[in-house]
Amino acid sequence: MLLETLSVARDFGRVHEITSILIRYGFGDLVQRLGIAGIVERAGHVLHWHEIDELTNMESPERVRRVLEEMGPTFVKLGQIFATRPDLFSPPWIAEFEKLQDQARPAPIDKIMAQLKEDLGADPETVFALFDKTPLAAASIGQVHKAFLDDGTPVIVKIRRPGIRAVVEADLRLLNQLADIASKELKDLRRYNPQDIVRQFTLSMRRELDLAIEGRNSERMRANFRNHRTIVIPKVYWEWTSERVNVQEFIVGISGHDMKALDLARLDRKKLAKAGADAILKMILEDGFFHADPHPGNCFFLEQNRIAFIDFGMVGRLSEERRNQVINLLHGLVERDSDLVVKILLRWADKSSNHYDNLIMEIDNFIDQYHDVPLKDLNMGELLINLTTLLRDHQLNLPADLTLLIKAFITLEGLGRQLDPNFNLVVAATPLLKRAFLQRYSPEFMTRKGLKSVASLVEMLSGLPQDLHRILEDLRRGAVSVRLDISRPEWLGKELDRLVNRLSVSLVTASMIIGSSIVSTVEGGTSSFIGLTAFIGALFGGLWLLFSIWRSG
Repeated sequence: MLLETLSVARDFGRVHEITSILIRYGFGDLVQRLGIAGIVERAGHVLHWHEIDELTNMESPERVRRVLEEMGPTFVKLGQIFATRPDLFSPPWIAEFEKLQDQARPAPIDKIMAQLKEDLGADPETVFALFDKTPLAAASIGQVHKAFLDDGTPVIVKIRRPGIRAVVEADLRLLNQLADIASKELKDLRRYNPQDIVRQFTLSMRRELDLAIEGRNSERMRANFRNHRTIVIPKVYWEWTSERVNVQEFIVGISGHDMKALDLARLDRKKLAKAGADAILKMILEDGFFHADPHPGNCFFLEQNRIAFIDFGMVGRLSEERRNQVINLLHGLVERDSDLVVKILLRWADKSSNHYDNLIMEIDNFIDQYHDVPLKDLNMGELLINLTTLLRDHQLNLPADLTLLIKAFITLEGLGRQLDPNFNLVVAATPLLKRAFLQRYSPEFMTRKGLKSVASLVEMLSGLPQDLHRILEDLRRGAVSVRLDISRPEWLGKELDRLVNRLSVSLVTASMIIGSSIVSTVEGGTSSFIGLTAFIGALFGGLWLLFSIWRSG
């Protein structure tokens, strides 16, 4: 089965290695169900089915984590992605996946220097005034060295491991084929959408392999914080940055792990916690471009209570629509609007719930438990974990951008409380949420949304004849089928009624805009007055439509 789908014969060696690891940790049944065993043995490789030891006595989460570690860098990265998916995995699994450390032995320095010479176009020891051959850190994808420019400026040189792309691409091919097989052969895995997970993971890995992308992420973040004195983003030296090498400013500061040094430097922990929270919340709620892993290792504390963020290999992106949905969700939780919360969650999951009424009831109970809890006592991390647990129980999966968002929130709250035990993310987020609400009703924002709505309406109306013609053609050919779901007639009726109301207001508003424009061009005071009155009526109709859309999430 797998033989027909593997793209190249050279992957057999890697398949055998992975299969042996799975068997050793007691996953031989999975190997057989996937059809890998017969393929490997037919290719002339021997599988040691009795190569099972005390490792199989471990709990399943630990065994899987150990398997991923032994499989190598691609699978370690996959496990780290799993750690961001509380909507798919329960807390014991998440805890194990979070133990996966992206560490490795340094690559041979002669190979590093040879590849670096190719990328720089000259010997590293001539490009830099000083290049330290001892790495500061080594990970599965790359390693970091310290160097000095000719003017004495210290920099870090991040270098991609020689030959790592071929290994990662082979693993990605294998993962893609296994995801297809798992979806067909293992029914209990289908709801996790393994093909979609692998597709998203493939994009993430390929972006991480390109160190120039990390540089562009860093520069974009630096531009977003150019007017913020408390936040520092390292500068990228583009003359030496490419796909396999990234040269950035060397940050001199106190590591986020070193709380003792922080106290010795007499930095204000509360100010640092607030500055860090404000920065991440700005990234999420205002910029829609955020550091997806703001753990202590990616933060440095500087004099004057400043914070430097590094390592932008993993970032999250939120569209304006998605940011509005996040704000609405938080608003729904605070205002205890269960219907609004459920609608947003179902929209995120891109499906309807088979137990809609049960989900409403559980959301009601979930919100009610925070009814009398003061704002300062709310735990954002706990709240989000409980919310994703509800989604998991109802087999509703979140999109990748939102899982990164939840991970960022939880990591941020942990860092804030490490700095200040009294830190509360909900309290820190409240002013930014209020500001976001006000911005959504500013004249500039409303004008922009109104123009977009009018443009969309005009486009829809202009395409209506062609759409009707296409529908009639499909009806004539018998290519149209109608399916009615009346399991929830009351809910369906409300939705249809709301849809018809919006469409009616949209058509009336557009007609008034067009009519008032025509009338206003006619000479005469009465015509101008009628045109102005109609235009004002169209304005109020448009505002009502936008308000109703916002209320529904």
